[in-house]
Amino acid sequence: MFRTPLSLFRTLAFAEVGSWTLLITALIVRATLDLGVAVTIAGAIHGFVFLSYGATAILVALNQRWGAWPALVAIASAVIPYATIPTEVWLHRRGRLAGPWRLEPTDDPRDRTGLDPLMRWFLRRPWALGAIILLAVVALYAALLLIGPPGGRH
Repeated sequence: MFRTPLSLFRTLAFAEVGSWTLLITALIVRATLDLGVAVTIAGAIHGFVFLSYGATAILVALNQRWGAWPALVAIASAVIPYATIPTEVWLHRRGRLAGPWRLEPTDDPRDRTGLDPLMRWFLRRPWALGAIILLAVVALYAALLLIGPPGGRH
């Protein structure tokens, strides 16, 4: 399904836009129909997609050997509603999403960092990578739920 970094990143960028739309709609429903549960549900979905997008941005940044700036822009774009799509377009046009997953080492000296063999091991086992990312996102999500919503509880 996600045979390239582009396909994974694009899917999560659009999912983030969808979750923003759901959250904004829920905020309108709460304001007009006094239905607070809509924000609770939409906020939970948005939070999970937000964290998943962030994990995806980090994985793709490592695979594509982005510098700090593109990686930070990609991660930060999730904070601004609908910004993940222009970010995806920018990264795609700059060639930063081109190419395959780096499953095998090359002669490039950057393939000899300590993180690369581990990343290649996980990329060859997408089920394990997916499980690790899912567990990390769920753990972070649960911790954030315990901390409470931004601005405190009302």
